[in-house]
Amino acid sequence: MDLKLYTYWRSSAAYRVRIALNLKGVAYESIPVSLAPAVLAHRESAYRAVNPQMRLPSLDVDGDVLIQSMAILEWIEESFPEPALLPADPILRAQARAFAQLIVSDIHPLQNSSILGILRNEYEVSDAGVRRWVHGAMQRGFEALEALAANLPADPFLFGGHPGLAEICLVPQLYNARRFDVDLSPYPRLLAVDGAVSELGAFKAAHPDMQPDAP
Repeated sequence: MDLKLYTYWRSSAAYRVRIALNLKGVAYESIPVSLAPAVLAHRESAYRAVNPQMRLPSLDVDGDVLIQSMAILEWIEESFPEPALLPADPILRAQARAFAQLIVSDIHPLQNSSILGILRNEYEVSDAGVRRWVHGAMQRGFEALEALAANLPADPFLFGGHPGLAEICLVPQLYNARRFDVDLSPYPRLLAVDGAVSELGAFKAAHPDMQPDAP
């Protein structure tokens, strides 16, 4: 199977997919697509032909292109079942999915570069206002995540003996929070999980700073 991942070093959605592929031990070719404001390669016709939405990541599987990180993660889980990204228990599976979706659906879209661009360019929000918007969105989400995590066993990982979908989504969001100088001290459980997975090779290799297109 030939896998090509269209990615950008600092894209948190692509970061999720890199972690999952690494956890599964699946080899792939990394194809960088720059989202840098001076380049915007994702808007060029070459990438539009790959993904009409012009977003990252995209995963080419033997010529079939998958888009949207969560759909890609589902395909990875179904195609490479071990190690599992979700617990076997149906309640825990639903809770793990909810934890991940809180990040992917409720936090990340509000601080995505396209939304921040609209705030700045169409609504003329100041840099300070954009910063307050980002901090508020992340803080509200992290408060909920911390509360959910506090109800789980105090294990290194959230939903079992190894990292899965929850950690795959959490780690890139914490990376984003640090980029925006969000105070993470109120979220000790989230930080503990982040610290546990940061020592694992799959997460280290997926980190933005380790990508071939990182400056």
